[in-house]
Amino acid sequence: MSGLRRRTWVAHFSLGVAAAWSAGPAAAAADAPVVLVVGDSLSAEYGLKPGDGWVALLQKRLAEQKKPHRVVNASISGDTTAGGRSRLPAALRAHRPAIVIVELGGNDALRGLPLASTRDNLLAMARAVQDAAARLVVVGMQVPPNYGAAYGKEFVGLFEQVARQAHAGLVPFLLKGVADRADAMDWFQPDRIHPLAKAHPLMLDNVWPALRPLL
Repeated sequence: MSGLRRRTWVAHFSLGVAAAWSAGPAAAAADAPVVLVVGDSLSAEYGLKPGDGWVALLQKRLAEQKKPHRVVNASISGDTTAGGRSRLPAALRAHRPAIVIVELGGNDALRGLPLASTRDNLLAMARAVQDAAARLVVVGMQVPPNYGAAYGKEFVGLFEQVARQAHAGLVPFLLKGVADRADAMDWFQPDRIHPLAKAHPLMLDNVWPALRPLL
């Protein structure tokens, strides 16, 4: 091999190695199994600094536990189950998730929407997740006592029903340990709806038992 050809070959080889090393982390990230979160303001970091919400904390926990998963937060403040149902198919196509966490339904109750519609929307989302060959976690919510005992019981029950029919993981109550504590108002923003940053580690702890077996 002549000196010129040898120098050219070495240069090309070096560039190729450098390109492979630089592309490695990006390729690994692209190939990582995706955990897709489809939720409302409780998952969209409403009123929080970026990185303080439970979804961002989930990505940190996965990294700490050496899990390869990449979290995609597709949550929108104010969203309902109808909104989530309409936008889920595009999110499934775009991200091809291994696991989908659906945290929706609270705004349905706040708006007084029929519980039958909430149930139908969640079941439709569950079917879409199954058709995409992904695993599902359903995140349940509760309503304040002033909604009435019968309404509250039926609202809680619809999340259990959807999870059971879809063979999905279930988080019984995202705000357990936050909304049901004696000093609950000290854990919420002034609107008394959205938790403070200090509540979000507890929210992640509520989600984790349902999610961990699916990883």
